[in-house]
Amino acid sequence: MPETRPPQDFAGLSLSDIAALGAENKLPPVEKWNPDHCGDSHMRIASDGTWFHEGSPIGRPAMVRLFSTILRREADGGYVLVTPVEKLSIAVDDAPFVAVELKSEGRGEQRRLAFRLNTGDIVIADGEHPLRVSEKDDGPHPYVTVRKGLDALIARSVYYELVNLALDEGHEPPGLWSEGQFFALDAQ
Repeated sequence: MPETRPPQDFAGLSLSDIAALGAENKLPPVEKWNPDHCGDSHMRIASDGTWFHEGSPIGRPAMVRLFSTILRREADGGYVLVTPVEKLSIAVDDAPFVAVELKSEGRGEQRRLAFRLNTGDIVIADGEHPLRVSEKDDGPHPYVTVRKGLDALIARSVYYELVNLALDEGHEPPGLWSEGQFFALDAQ
């Protein structure tokens, strides 16, 4: 079962340390589990990353982290919590995760970007975990892919950090490199 201990101090870690921690994340093989759909979990993930059960916030971070490890996106676009024996629907207002902290090392094509999520998970932007910005009625919504079909909404303050880094580098369109990939920060 995945770790549910509190995350280490992200700011004090090097990106090499962060990459090693990310590689240690052992997740259940939810993509291999295909039980019958059992109903609704009565759970919802708000756009700010707060998890609710029957309308009340789930106050235990370890419980949220545990549930996040069995979250899967279905082919129809819906979200489910899945175990080997049951599958329950869960409502997601925007994205199931929120990127709440950024760590950047290097410049230009040598830059590496790492994000700490509201669940304590760590994602390094690369070809498998791209950055993208979607334009919505209320403005740009930046995301980083966490794992198959699951994204993290990049918190507004973190997005502003990314934009400032991109403007300092002067690429056109504005964007940043991470792990040899260029990610434009303009809305698509």
